[in-house]
Amino acid sequence: MDILLIGGLWLDGSAWDDVVPELTALGHHPVPLTLPGQGDGAASATLDDQLEAVVAAVDAAPGTPLVAGHSAASTLAWLAADARPEKVAKVALIGGFPADEGRSYADHFAIEGGAMPFPGWAPFEGADAADLDQYTRDRFAAAAVPVPEAVARGVVRLTNERRFDVPVVVVCPEFTPAQAEKWIAAGESPELARVTDLEYVDLDSGHWPMVTRPRELARVLAKAANS
Repeated sequence: MDILLIGGLWLDGSAWDDVVPELTALGHHPVPLTLPGQGDGAASATLDDQLEAVVAAVDAAPGTPLVAGHSAASTLAWLAADARPEKVAKVALIGGFPADEGRSYADHFAIEGGAMPFPGWAPFEGADAADLDQYTRDRFAAAAVPVPEAVARGVVRLTNERRFDVPVVVVCPEFTPAQAEKWIAAGESPELARVTDLEYVDLDSGHWPMVTRPRELARVLAKAANS
């Protein structure tokens, strides 16, 4: 099965370099995406541009792919299910929940010169970054791509109720399945609360398992694709 891999904020397609061979060895066809504005030099890219790139990858898949979105890109994966509910086999959300209709995509950090640069590690101290050593932190920060303002502040538009019939697996790295289930039950993700086929998978890592636990993440995604 094709598995589309969408990195979160500041990441380009190379973020999945250690996951790709693991998924290939497990019999799948991983397709890491470099989003407009996050690695291709398109500083004026918009959220619509990024969604268009994801939907194009869905359309290009020979069958029905698994669409995996990491962190903020959980919203992009969910938007792909909204745009192509008949074409997306399953959505995997890695360390994130999709934003609701009418909300901004990822307006979380300061905008500087038309983009949202990586803010440093202070906002992520604790469970998010606990498994990142200093060398890995330095590499991540050096490679981080500022996210165009029109992406970060883009407004999420959801239009197709059939998205709720697309199976979803919530991959829980820095939080537990029990926590995720509790948050959703408490109303923190109205979108996921309406999904008809929702499962949770634990993954013992910080917020960036593609970096720190690539083999384990690949196994989780392969299992999701096989089920």
